[in-house]
Amino acid sequence: MTFKTETEISAQPDIWADWAAELPGIAGRIRAWIADRAPDEIWLSGAGTSAFIADSLVVALDGQRGIRLRNVPTTDLVARPGDFFRPGFRPLVVSFGRSGNSSESIGTLDLLDRLAPGADRLNITCNKDSVLATRKPAGEGEAQVITLPPASHDAGFAMTSSYTTMLITALACLSDAPLDALAGRVATLADTARGLLARDIDTRRPGRAVFLGAGPFKGTARESALKVLELTAGRVVTAWDSTLGFRHGPKAVIDDDTAVYVFLSSGDPTRKYDQDIAAEIRAQFPTIRVTTIGQPMSGADAPDIAFVTGLDDVWNTPVAILVAQRLSAAWSQSLGLNVDDPFAGRNLTRVVSNVRLYC
Repeated sequence: MTFKTETEISAQPDIWADWAAELPGIAGRIRAWIADRAPDEIWLSGAGTSAFIADSLVVALDGQRGIRLRNVPTTDLVARPGDFFRPGFRPLVVSFGRSGNSSESIGTLDLLDRLAPGADRLNITCNKDSVLATRKPAGEGEAQVITLPPASHDAGFAMTSSYTTMLITALACLSDAPLDALAGRVATLADTARGLLARDIDTRRPGRAVFLGAGPFKGTARESALKVLELTAGRVVTAWDSTLGFRHGPKAVIDDDTAVYVFLSSGDPTRKYDQDIAAEIRAQFPTIRVTTIGQPMSGADAPDIAFVTGLDDVWNTPVAILVAQRLSAAWSQSLGLNVDDPFAGRNLTRVVSNVRLYC
């Protein structure tokens, strides 16, 4: 049986390649708008997987266009708005949402109307009919909307193509990559992804899975851990961390039934730290699988799962996540679960829309 989630994972290269034709024009418009509006900061906001986009982007792009970027999850913003809003401060709030209808997305718009009516909004969503796509600001702040291709609006429970396509779109709009190079970059990602998806990988299911990465790949590690946890309905226990941070306590999660995945950075000294933690775990747990993922570098150990783009680490995150997406779907099937709805409507749902708001 082929599940929708598997089809959506495999469809990502074609979605990106088609989107590449429109993306430079969209990015040019948004960059010009941001420069004209001159916000005090740019807040990247979402919940769950949508928030993890910011984990990768902020560390790589902060200040790149002369404006501070902050990771402000909607779940934090709605719960404690006083930690973020202050009189006279004008952030640009970039909201990510697959459905565009989650409780916290709506709560964020409510807070902006009430506490920061002059703040601008950039809403990036896969659903053209959603609240994020259609709601207008109540105050003098302006709103721009980017509606992604319909094919990126995953029908399955897990966010796969929605995550990567929102990530690529934000990269195009918020980075300083030349506009005339964007289509080529995305085409390169699509070609690389096709090769990675066609390659055989070891899908034996462990009892625990750990994902590690530094810089932009720390966000990839976090999203990888969530993908496995979601699609296996929590039956594969997961952990994530930075490659250096993992030794400071979280490494206790490893046992003899753990698989460890390390995303390798493309530059030193970070790459050396990544390789050191992989080597250390292999030496201490010689019977478990430790898999490195990344671009080959001259004079360095080749990754176990290698891909070549020639791009910076942050641009490689949409490709790197494909490994965890494939593992998650395979492990879900091996457990006899419905990959498209592993919780069968209980505990977790595709769209979180039942949260009582107190905004």
